[in-house]
Amino acid sequence: SLFRLKDLEVAKLGDSDVHVKMLAAPINPADINMIQGTYAILSPLPAVGGNEGVGEVLEVGRRVAALKPGDWVIPAGPGLGTWRTHGVFPEETLLKVPSDIPVLCAATLSVNPCTAYRMLADFETLAPGDSVIQNAANSGVGQAVIQIAKASGIKTINVVRDRPDLPKLVERLMALGADHVVTEEMLRKPEMKDIFKSIPKPRLALNCVGGKSTTEMLRHLQPKGTMVTYGGMAKQPVMVPVSAFIFRDLRLRGFWMTQWKKDHAQDQESLASMMDALCQLIRRGQLAAPACTEVPLQDYKAALEASMKPFTSLKQILLL
Repeated sequence: SLFRLKDLEVAKLGDSDVHVKMLAAPINPADINMIQGTYAILSPLPAVGGNEGVGEVLEVGRRVAALKPGDWVIPAGPGLGTWRTHGVFPEETLLKVPSDIPVLCAATLSVNPCTAYRMLADFETLAPGDSVIQNAANSGVGQAVIQIAKASGIKTINVVRDRPDLPKLVERLMALGADHVVTEEMLRKPEMKDIFKSIPKPRLALNCVGGKSTTEMLRHLQPKGTMVTYGGMAKQPVMVPVSAFIFRDLRLRGFWMTQWKKDHAQDQESLASMMDALCQLIRRGQLAAPACTEVPLQDYKAALEASMKPFTSLKQILLL
């Protein structure tokens, strides 16, 4: 096993440092990929796992102006190492978040909802009544896409893999505000035409799978539509028929939240306005934390195993 739980001394608090008591941190696919060395970021070893989570400020160094004890903070970027009970971090590695939102919402705010928000905003100009199609619709990002789209009056067509408890999953996604939930097999069926009697064909497709799922999803995009790829769970390339390019002028783009944060490092305004918008949705009850299982830190092994199982619909969240 690559993991051990270790007791370490908490580092001394420097002038620009913040001592944080971690409250909760999820296990995301990217966290696992980073540990396996298959991600675009590698942490120097030994490293603490976890790129996301929320903590409470206990103490601040004398030069720290923007944070005070009692504030809630989340990582400003990746690689913070959130799977720990306490940490001392430089002030600029942390972002303040309101402490009046549920702890699980705060713990899962910085990756999936931000990814969903940016993909809905940055690639196509969508208006109320427009539609988007996405695969892996039950993922953390998928659940956030459904809710953010719903709050903006955008219709969602949600593709999931067929599974034994499909009706239960469909019910859960519909309760979040999904307009349509279809299996990958249904993408090929004539019934898809019925869906497009009531809603327009999507101008935006969000792809987290790759392989056949993506090719099937592309068929339903409007001419000049955009497909954004942000993950590749099938570990297969994206295949596009030549005709989709020539006759329908489809656009293929990619998105990586980490890169967006790097590109906007000097533009605190855009980060703040996104965080405000998401926290507003959370307060209004329009954006919930993803379906999750809360696990005490000492049971981390079980949580890691559970997070790597196929068809997992529950995000494992470590309570610290």
